[in-house]
Amino acid sequence: MAITIGVVRESVPGERRVALSPDVAKKYKAKGANLLIERGAGQSSFPDAAFKDVEIASDARSALAKADVLLTVQPPSLDEIAGMREGSVTVGYLQPHLEPERIKALRDRKITSFAMELLPRTTRAQAMDVLSSQANIAGYKAVLIAAEASPKFFPMMTTAAGTVRPSKVLIVGAGVAGLQAIATARRLGAQVEGFDVRPETKEQIQSLGAKYVELGVSAAGTGGYARELTAEERAQQQAALAEHIKGVDVIVTTAAVPGRKAPRIITRAMVEGMKAGAVIVDIAAETGGNCELTEAGKTVVSSNGVSVIGPVNLAATAPIHASELYAKNLYNFLELSLKDGALNLDWNDELIAKTCVTHAGEIKHEATKQLVEGAKS
Repeated sequence: MAITIGVVRESVPGERRVALSPDVAKKYKAKGANLLIERGAGQSSFPDAAFKDVEIASDARSALAKADVLLTVQPPSLDEIAGMREGSVTVGYLQPHLEPERIKALRDRKITSFAMELLPRTTRAQAMDVLSSQANIAGYKAVLIAAEASPKFFPMMTTAAGTVRPSKVLIVGAGVAGLQAIATARRLGAQVEGFDVRPETKEQIQSLGAKYVELGVSAAGTGGYARELTAEERAQQQAALAEHIKGVDVIVTTAAVPGRKAPRIITRAMVEGMKAGAVIVDIAAETGGNCELTEAGKTVVSSNGVSVIGPVNLAATAPIHASELYAKNLYNFLELSLKDGALNLDWNDELIAKTCVTHAGEIKHEATKQLVEGAKS
């Protein structure tokens, strides 16, 4: 019997994305699945009429009760979990390290849950990588925010009244978001520099036309992320960075590791050493921020006139493209198990096994299990 894949309206304030797009809905239908979406779940991005051959549920409760698989952007709420069928499946962001009660509820309802942020960072998984697809948008948007907030032009301009020098922009972190930020700042005509503690990023930064900033610290890690700096390395990095940013007009910080607090890179003292009118946009605001002054969702102006902006959920500010990319990521993940309308999970596939948080009344992800249930002797 064909499974039913369901989507309900996202309930987190400010979340404008949806886990299903009309184009991806056609792909699921071609695989033999039935589709069910709550009325208005596509919000302003995709009206109900755009979903062809998809059942429209009048409310979330009826959608949850019928769905064999629930697709989400934000983690399902406790009320939504209570409304899901026992033994059903949910796929999306889960943030298992933040809300143990949600994981307990999924476990107790015997729901099989997949946290897409836990997906292994392998070549085979690239088409499913929600972190990368959404980070691209965040990097792009962060630079637009910085350009809007800066009291200076980004590009060089030659006018009858004289020539205006381009803004000097520093991107901290050269992951997906950082590289997109570099590319965007370059397109806007700024003089761009990039920095990352992972040595392999130097060539990537330079390939985008930016200057690589040498701070004398190298911290290559595993899984595409940097290892944690030692106290000595952190002090060396901050001393070199403090001197360098005195002449910078805009900083965009992008350093983050899923499941952990954002590394603190820019201190209050460093901000106070910058010139008046400088702007910092901290993409990592939601996980504590890379800058000591960052407050999530707010703009803080330092005593010397530096604006520190802490945007949240940047991907949701471009909901159409963000939803299209995210929906494709989820489809590519489910396609591993979806055939002739049936979902058959292959637990020998590391992409499935390592992304799973709960299954059959157990917490399968070891770090989450220890967090929720405590270490077993």
